This record gives sequence, structure tokens and C-alpha cells, in this order.
Amino acid sequence: MIELRTPAEIEQMAVAGAFVANVLEQTAAASVVGTNLLEIDKLAHSLIRARGAESCYIDYHPSFGASPFGKVLCTSVNDAALHGLPHDYVLRDGDLVSLDFAASVDGWVCDSALSFVVGAPRDEDLRLIDTVDRALAAGIAAAQPGGRMGDVSAAIGAVARADGFGVNLDFGGHSVGRTMHGDLHVPNDGRPGRGFPLREGLVFAIEPWLMLGTDRIYTDKDGWTLRSADGSRAAHAEHTVAITADGPRILTARS
Repeated sequence: MIELRTPAEIEQMAVAGAFVANVLEQTAAASVVGTNLLEIDKLAHSLIRARGAESCYIDYHPSFGASPFGKVLCTSVNDAALHGLPHDYVLRDGDLVSLDFAASVDGWVCDSALSFVVGAPRDEDLRLIDTVDRALAAGIAAAQPGGRMGDVSAAIGAVARADGFGVNLDFGGHSVGRTMHGDLHVPNDGRPGRGFPLREGLVFAIEPWLMLGTDRIYTDKDGWTLRSADGSRAAHAEHTVAITADGPRILTARS
């Protein structure tokens, strides 16, 4: 069931969004050369406890996961595109890192992700990150009341294809509310004027993700991490957005 949120409920969700944004800012700042992925997850865990929030990941066990996730933060490095399971890996100079985080605060959930390079970046990695960031911005700009979800999807796909990237449609955005993944699916490519109506009160995550050399993925032996089929690098960006009478409102905006 896809629910519409009242303005008061959106304000409550914005509190969760601010927390999610802050955790991503702090964990990204802690992600430097020599940092272990398990330390980054531990930091996120401590921030959740300090806030009295709840993790959306630690017990998460959808059909595509081999077991409950067991951690509170997705840490996808280099060829890992999505759902990177934190493990004993020390970040190296030039690693491309994507952090994805969702949490519940007072019963309301928000979800967000960002990508960045640790140490000295490669030009192609910076271009990839720039593309996913612009694709996210385009999708958000298209999320206008009275439109259709296809407008959002088409805006994302147009940026990706203009920069020469293929788009994988296996995973995309989703509605957000009391739970992390609602029934509404937000594909990263589509046709404008089609799909679910964008009504005031609709809240969903928009999350483009792209890989440098392919649009195909496979599941790592850890049962969670999705990697590019050709070993090329990946980037991921995500915000939780509410449709309001004034247009889209980013609930997970970072400072």
C-alpha cells in the first residue's frame, strides 16, 4: 500500500532525514586512507545508539539477501555497486567509496547515500560520481506534484545515457515511511508521463547508481554485496524526497 503523508508527518520524517544526513557526513569524514570498513560501521552504530534511533539494516533480510545484513551501514568500495557488507578491509589511496544509510527515528525512516574518493582521485571516478550526482539532482527536480514517476525516471536515465552509461533497472528507488522499502518502485530510467502519479504527501527515495564499464552485476560470495560484472568501478547517490505543494523537498539534505 502506498501512503500519502500529512505535512506534520513530513516534518517528523525530516527529523529522521537530518539524522541520516549527519551520520553520512560523519562516516564519510572518517573514511580516510588506513580506515577499516568495520570501524566506519562501528561509528554509525555508536551514532544510532546515542540518538536512540533504530537501524533499518541490521536485521534486514529480503529475498535477495543470503542472511540478515548484520551491520548498520552499507560500505561499497570500487567495483561494489550496492549493498556493500562491511568487512575487514582497510581503505587505500584512490578507493572509490559509496556509503548507504537508513535509520528510523521515532518510528519514521529516511534513506540516503553518497559516493566519494579516498585520497588521490582518478579523473574517471570523479566523472562517474559527477554523473550520479547530476542524475539524482535531475530526478529530484522532476519530482513535481501533478507529474508522474516516469518523469523522475526519465530525468535520471537521460543524464546517465548522455554521459555514455548503461542503466541497470534491477534496483532503484522506493517509497519510504514507517519502513525503509515501501511498495513504490522508482526505476532509474523510464518514459515521461507514465507511472504512478506524483501527489502531494508522497515520500520516496531516489537513488541512481552507475558503473563505468557495464550495466550488469553479480552477487559477491558474502551474499549481499552487488559488484559490477566486469570489475569496473561504481558510484551511488540517494536522497529521500517528499512531494509538497511547493515542489520536492529533500529530507536528507546534507550541510
